[in-house]
Amino acid sequence: MESRWSEAEARRAVAHYAQRGICEDLALRTYTARLLGSDGRLVLHGGGNTSVKTQMRDVYGDEVRVLCVKGSGWDLATIEPEGHPAVRLEPLLRLRALEKLADEDMVSVQRANLLDSGAPNPSVETLLHAFLPHKFVDHTHSVAAVSIADQPEVEEICRRIYGDRLACVPYVLPGFGLAKAAASAFEAAPNVEGLMLIKHGIFTFGATARESYERMIEFVTLAENYIAVSAKPRPKIREQGGETVPETTPLLPILRGALGAAALGKCDRHWIFDWRKGPEIEAFLADE
Repeated sequence: MESRWSEAEARRAVAHYAQRGICEDLALRTYTARLLGSDGRLVLHGGGNTSVKTQMRDVYGDEVRVLCVKGSGWDLATIEPEGHPAVRLEPLLRLRALEKLADEDMVSVQRANLLDSGAPNPSVETLLHAFLPHKFVDHTHSVAAVSIADQPEVEEICRRIYGDRLACVPYVLPGFGLAKAAASAFEAAPNVEGLMLIKHGIFTFGATARESYERMIEFVTLAENYIAVSAKPRPKIREQGGETVPETTPLLPILRGALGAAALGKCDRHWIFDWRKGPEIEAFLADE
């Protein structure tokens, strides 16, 4: 992958959003979030979230530290500043002292500390962004990173790819538990530039929007290169003359009927079966 950061475009974004009273931090956060979201290789199934820590004025005119983090319902590819709702940071940081926290209570605290009560719900990974000390934090479910994160020997592979530049976080469901686990992993290796969440995705961070974004591009590229070198050669498929009809074709109506009977009264759907073939499918089936 290549960085798509443009200093000129970044400056234009800052100037554009300044006309609406948007601070530079949030303008640059919006700019790089869009760079990430517009590349399908980074946001598998639309996943991922971004944040920036900055200062804003509350209703009293007081400056408060806030975390502007992606809100539910926004697409990174088209996100606007409003898609990163501002949450008071200090109350979020206090939560880390708790032993456990129900999801409902976590959401309640996050919503109670929004500067704008009408803003969308902050991401389920808001606390993870909050507990990391960096100004800019990027998280994606890139195809390459997820491929690495799903491997049984993920920690060993990450050492080969990244050395000591990245730490691994054990699998935990998104929420309070994952946020604490990620913060602990970072504190155990405070010089890392990113985190690999096992069976989940990848985080990068930095002091500037560009630094965090370009670390993401670099780390995903390193994962892609490792996969390209390490992947097993594709099995050779024996050529067959003409189209062949699989022996399983007569079973398709039977399977369709069985599914329909099982779903009767539960799911009002008509099942359609389609037999497919092609080089990718045949290579997968031929692989051991």
